[in-house]
Amino acid sequence: MAEQPLQRAVVAGGTGLVGRALVKALLAQGTEVVVLTRRPASAVLPTGATANGWENPAEVLEGAGAVFNLAGEGIADRRWSARRRKALLESRVGPTEDLVEGLRTCARRPTVLVNASAIGYYGTTDDDTPLSELAPAGTGFLPDVCRAWEAAALPARDLGVRVAIARIGVVLARRGGALPKMALPVRLFAGSRLGHGRQGLSWIHLHDLVAMLLEAARNPAWEGPFNATAPEPVSQAVFLSLVAKRLHRPLLPIPGFLAAAGLRLALGEMGRDLLLRGAYVHPGKAEALDFPFRFPSPEDALLDLL
Repeated sequence: MAEQPLQRAVVAGGTGLVGRALVKALLAQGTEVVVLTRRPASAVLPTGATANGWENPAEVLEGAGAVFNLAGEGIADRRWSARRRKALLESRVGPTEDLVEGLRTCARRPTVLVNASAIGYYGTTDDDTPLSELAPAGTGFLPDVCRAWEAAALPARDLGVRVAIARIGVVLARRGGALPKMALPVRLFAGSRLGHGRQGLSWIHLHDLVAMLLEAARNPAWEGPFNATAPEPVSQAVFLSLVAKRLHRPLLPIPGFLAAAGLRLALGEMGRDLLLRGAYVHPGKAEALDFPFRFPSPEDALLDLL
């Protein structure tokens, strides 16, 4: 792995779960960090980071070593109405286009753009076929969003900026993200599998994700899309059974079709696509580049996080 830390970095979307952790890691290695945010006056950032608005991205990008783009509203924050779908798409594509336009007018451009995407790019599968970065895009709302998001970042290549695109899986963290929400019913003796339970859960520990993003910025071999997932995706049923084992709780034998019907009623299409369907995504590029996962298995991750 490359050893030289970045001298200056710009993080767009640095106030979310992944962004905050990335900013802290950058600061810890001595990097000057500027966070692009729509509300700089009220942004709560780690000590040492600077908040800037989006009025003139070029001024912020000038002279930076790398830019990380994590901007986008939370995909699972609320039910997907037509208005919500529009907001999810525009909150990703719009800032990405603004960053590329800012790069275009820079005299001293960053050498790399590390742009977020998601494993939603692949859609969902009905079996456990492993999906690498060579797998085609799926069909549906999430693949459409991811394709548009990635397409907005790629023109930076024409400006001489290396583009690395992180297709991020389900991020596991102690506070925030999916794990606390998945663990809560189990803690309360109300956990059960969702649907048939065979749907793939492609996850990554927050620590490994941040390390992967940093490596993608420092190492020129990381170019194009890469799957930011752990090397051991599991079924949803297996993952919940591991959570229950770690918390010393049983899982209720609720019929899968009843749980599925309840999720569809409560969350609509979002519940179906995010919880009742899945895919087994593998980090082919990260493994080929010998990325050292600290938490390669779900048992490792849950031991650390729960």
